[in-house]
Amino acid sequence: MEFSTFASLSFLLVTLSSMCNMEARVHHHKHKHQADHHSSGSISYISAPPTLSPEPSSSPNPGIAAPAPAPVDGAYPDRVVLDVRGFGAVGDGLTDDTNAFKMAWDAACQKNGSAVMILVPKGFTFMIQSTIFTGPCQPGLVFQVDGTISPPDGPEAWPEKNSRRQWLVFYRVNDMSLVGGGAFDGRGHKWWDLPCKPHKAIRFFMSSNLSVERIRVKDSPQFNFRFDNCKNVHIESIHITAPALSPNTDGIHIENSNGVGIYNSVISNGDDCVSIGAGSYDVDIRNVTCGPSHGISIGSLGNHNSRACVSNITVRDSMIRASDNGVRIKTWQGGSGAVSGITFSNIHMDTVRNPIIIDQFYCLTKDCDNQTSAVHVSDVVYENIKGTYDVRSPPIHFGCSDTVPCTNLTLSDVELLPAKGDVVADPFCWNAYGDLETLTIPPVSCLMEGAPARSSPAADVVDRCL
Repeated sequence: MEFSTFASLSFLLVTLSSMCNMEARVHHHKHKHQADHHSSGSISYISAPPTLSPEPSSSPNPGIAAPAPAPVDGAYPDRVVLDVRGFGAVGDGLTDDTNAFKMAWDAACQKNGSAVMILVPKGFTFMIQSTIFTGPCQPGLVFQVDGTISPPDGPEAWPEKNSRRQWLVFYRVNDMSLVGGGAFDGRGHKWWDLPCKPHKAIRFFMSSNLSVERIRVKDSPQFNFRFDNCKNVHIESIHITAPALSPNTDGIHIENSNGVGIYNSVISNGDDCVSIGAGSYDVDIRNVTCGPSHGISIGSLGNHNSRACVSNITVRDSMIRASDNGVRIKTWQGGSGAVSGITFSNIHMDTVRNPIIIDQFYCLTKDCDNQTSAVHVSDVVYENIKGTYDVRSPPIHFGCSDTVPCTNLTLSDVELLPAKGDVVADPFCWNAYGDLETLTIPPVSCLMEGAPARSSPAADVVDRCL
């Protein structure tokens, strides 16, 4: 189906949101327990981080035009290879190679009856402007990034006519792979101090049957990867880096998407390693090394009194280190909908502030009003979560809505000790119900057993997203 230019661009606009990333309504609990660091038994087994692809080599002579494409006959015998240099790309890091990439994309999309690869060769840096790669294309397209792709260097070099809200968008593509040992260099340093949020690096929109493997992204101005309205996405062995104080540089953000798997990857950034937004379900995350960061989060959900439904999310066999949060569910007051069917399993924490946290009073300012409606959080399992926490916050924080309590929270084999000192802080609970299947360290005596009484009028109108 063909769409007008106006309609396509309208779909792709992304609204701006707040720059700050603070959390309000911080609770303090003063009672302490004495504990011995070495009395908790063995630490749970976490599979080793993946072996990463080598750093792509840069162009040996920046500013000098690249040589003509080398012959590739026989290198990829099962594919038609379209080297971007064959369409005029220079790869010196300075020349605008946007048109060459767009021509290579169009040629690949229109090629009938053949498996096609767009090749971004190793040893070159290609500068391209804000671009939308639009499908549909022939199934099985491979976008092979062995070199480096980068945007213009900062806001002053960004053309005024181009959107500052996005850099590279893959729109309405099906059965495509973005692979290789190369890198996307987001050149984010000149953007991070701006009063307005800059662009996301790589966005997939209304696409399906996607594979992203062995890709590196560094210094994105904002989100590194964003998947909106996508289904059947496989992400494997990617490496994302940005400074710990770089704002809003979420590693992978998932919104209104399902059938997403994230495996064997390393993410270190200034925000959530993985964030899961409204309308997402059937997400599996395994063997991710996360941090420094803000942890792995579901949310934020329910902003501006919106409805959010998230279900069947699993995070397992992973490590979170030197991060502001561990595994987190965050919702705004006034929202509706539900978060349910969540499992956090076999996760090692290393000096993490808020290793386990539900925050239903999430707020980016200090003046958010109390509201009666809330996203309902239920059926959340925390099992085999062990390690150390930053003593500035309690190791477990269940801050649930005043009127819509969290229900059916289950904890087993949880052992969290302070990274410094021997005093173990009490967990914090507010309107949280569930069960302790084993003894925990520290004891979570504040978790109320069973289910809440259905005496509150708000409880009778809970939106469970059924």
